[in-house]
Amino acid sequence: MSNLKIIAILTVRPGKTEALRALLESMLAPSRAEPGNLHYDLWQDRTDSARFVLDELYADEGAIAAHRASPHFQNYLSQIEDLAERTPLTLDPVAVA
Repeated sequence: MSNLKIIAILTVRPGKTEALRALLESMLAPSRAEPGNLHYDLWQDRTDSARFVLDELYADEGAIAAHRASPHFQNYLSQIEDLAERTPLTLDPVAVA
């Protein structure tokens, strides 16, 4: 089995920056503590402060499924559409060092 990466690009809705940042930061510790999570990082675009990027790496499909079933992810799902436009990408490795 190979690792799987998820990149989620989030563009904040007007007036929602603090709420989005708080929600994203609340995901860090519980997501990083998941057994199949290899890393879970939050980035902010230097040229557009309204754009955040979640960079996630999981051991396998089962780890992604466990993440998506977790209470913290379900809480995220319940709020994210109100706070940001979201573009998630699920990636398979091609040439990864």
